[in-house]
Amino acid sequence: MMLATDAPPLVLASSSSTRSALLRAAGLPFEARPASVDEAALKEAAQAEQIPPTEAAVLLADAKAERIARRMMAEQPEALVIGADSLVVCEGRWFDKPVGMEGARAQLQALKGRTHELISAVVCWRHGARIWHHAAVCRLSMRDFSDEFLDAYLATEGEAITHSVGAYRLEGIGMHLFRKIEGEHTAILGLPMLPLLDFLRQHGAVLR
Repeated sequence: MMLATDAPPLVLASSSSTRSALLRAAGLPFEARPASVDEAALKEAAQAEQIPPTEAAVLLADAKAERIARRMMAEQPEALVIGADSLVVCEGRWFDKPVGMEGARAQLQALKGRTHELISAVVCWRHGARIWHHAAVCRLSMRDFSDEFLDAYLATEGEAITHSVGAYRLEGIGMHLFRKIEGEHTAILGLPMLPLLDFLRQHGAVLR
């Protein structure tokens, strides 16, 4: 148990199995509560207002954390709610989670041979207010893979990659897509754990 004796209950405002796995791997007991927000509308508004992608990722994470934090006020007012979201940006284009396998194919073909940024934001809410946020920017360079490889990759991964904003899962065979990766591994998976753990230590939630 890595939590401090007087640690607040931790709540993850996400349905992501990968983010849950990262928290469990760090020895943190928590409750997962999926937050339903209109991500497409938030992204569209952010782009219309010319908000930088890093700030947009924070806004998306914040919307999820706020949604759950508001609900938790009556049930567990001491709870610390963690929200997270990720954006993929390549040469000015923002990518959403692909729609179906053909969408995943088109997205990977668009990223092939190019370097893109994956921005992972994490936000914490407590007592009805945002108390901390962080955005990690990672740079990933895809290799110029063959059509044969792409067919094999899609067949092996299946629908699972449609749940990833980048149409890849670096914790699996998605690593074969890349020639160079810069950034914290957990941030690429969707939750920058090192900054989050540092915040939780400073906040008295986990052991120092």
